[in-house]
Amino acid sequence: MKTIWHNGIIYTMLKEGETVEAVLIEDGTVIEVGTLDMLRTQADNDVDLRGAVMYPGFIDSHMHMIGHGSRLLQLDLSYATSAEDMLGRLKEAAADHIEGEWFIADGWNENNFADSRIVTRSELDTISASPMFLKRTCRHTALANSKALELAGITRDTPDPDNGTIVRDDSGEATGLLLEGAGDLVEAVIPVPDEAALTHALQVSVEDLLARGITGAVTDDLGYYADYRDPLQAFRNVIGEEKIKFRAHLLRRSTVFQLLMDDKATYDEPWIHGGEMKFFIDGSLGGKTALLSKPYSDDPENSGMAVLTNEEIQNNIALARKYNVAVAVHTIGDKAVEKVLDAIEANPPLEGKRDRIIHVNVLSAELVDRLEKLPVILDIQPVFVSSDFPWAEDRLGKDRLDWAYAWKKLIDRGFICGGGSDAPVEEVNPLLGIYAAATRRKPGETHEGYLPEEKLSRYESVALFTSGSAATIDKADSRGKIAKGFDADFTILDRDLLTVDSEDMLKAKTVMTVVAGEIMYKGK
Repeated sequence: MKTIWHNGIIYTMLKEGETVEAVLIEDGTVIEVGTLDMLRTQADNDVDLRGAVMYPGFIDSHMHMIGHGSRLLQLDLSYATSAEDMLGRLKEAAADHIEGEWFIADGWNENNFADSRIVTRSELDTISASPMFLKRTCRHTALANSKALELAGITRDTPDPDNGTIVRDDSGEATGLLLEGAGDLVEAVIPVPDEAALTHALQVSVEDLLARGITGAVTDDLGYYADYRDPLQAFRNVIGEEKIKFRAHLLRRSTVFQLLMDDKATYDEPWIHGGEMKFFIDGSLGGKTALLSKPYSDDPENSGMAVLTNEEIQNNIALARKYNVAVAVHTIGDKAVEKVLDAIEANPPLEGKRDRIIHVNVLSAELVDRLEKLPVILDIQPVFVSSDFPWAEDRLGKDRLDWAYAWKKLIDRGFICGGGSDAPVEEVNPLLGIYAAATRRKPGETHEGYLPEEKLSRYESVALFTSGSAATIDKADSRGKIAKGFDADFTILDRDLLTVDSEDMLKAKTVMTVVAGEIMYKGK
């Protein structure tokens, strides 16, 4: 059965401004684009767009799909405006909490508080006697109350782990603030969600993504829940031909990678794909754990931290190469990028493979020159600009801003760049990412933008989440554009993101989300 889509603005994303009158699809694939008169005689079915705007299906190049679903199901602290507001929200939620069960929440960000005050363990103790574990928005820092610390065996005598810090007060007692691997000590004693719970969270997540016009995502979930088996089965339970159609590219954490290889784990193309080996080198700029080559401007005794040794980085890459798999590496600070480049240059991927460098918030001209010589793609999060500024300048100082959040220069240099949200670290809404890439400011602000020379055009901004993200998963010839032979994945909105006023971009509503030619979401 051939279906024609017409009577709207249809952007091919093959080149800037290119539109077509109609698209003809069959069996989940675009078989022709052109004029309505040319294609309508071939069609068996007709979809009238009624003036809506069709784009290639939006793809989020980096997120945590199960984590996003869990965030939707639990207390979200990202809207707290002060430490007191955060405590009030926790107290309200604790009133309905089952005593003795773990109280889990995330999203807090002291950079959104006027005084940047971080809640303490003793304040959490007044809210609940149940163990509490609250992840910061970056997920590289956490807060725990006394009960949680007790269950994790953390006392004043507990040494810091090699990859983290137990923050202590002047008397040596833990404040409840746990940096990087120190949080793992608590997470290790929190009951792991079972397959049913993970399936529920993933279903909630996928339904939300489709409602936002997202047709696919690169997601980091395998390795967060004991091992890979339950989360992978959750993907199989939710996504598939006879289930919910969605494209999931699964990164494989280094902690479970060998097990995945030994078990010869299988996926379910074209819906579920096994992707690169994922690991972290550093933390976050907001939490001052991103690894910098020089100390933080607002914390001269601190240059961040590496969560892996050079030998561990090299071993991870060697293991991936053994199975002809590329790596996907979290690097926010310039020193972290330097470490991964050293390792990749010494052991590059086999021909045809590209390593994924995630975030690259802080670079230098020398690092960019080195990156340019390697088969890499860059996985960027435009929304970090609106989230991190203006305090990012305090962290880095003006002398390091030339190559900070430098999306425009990177694209102009010819790098393959995909746009992601890093949800649930940030909001998953792709409109926020597109807006941030084009305006370099927070919604509602009216200034010219943070580092305005790095603004992208509207076309480039949308391309990050369409053709750019498709190219990062080696699908440049089949996804991310509306053209003959490409997957019939479409995001259909009620307004034109390439021409409306900046603030109106954020008001766009999803009319339909189409995956492989099937309408998976239809707006009311």
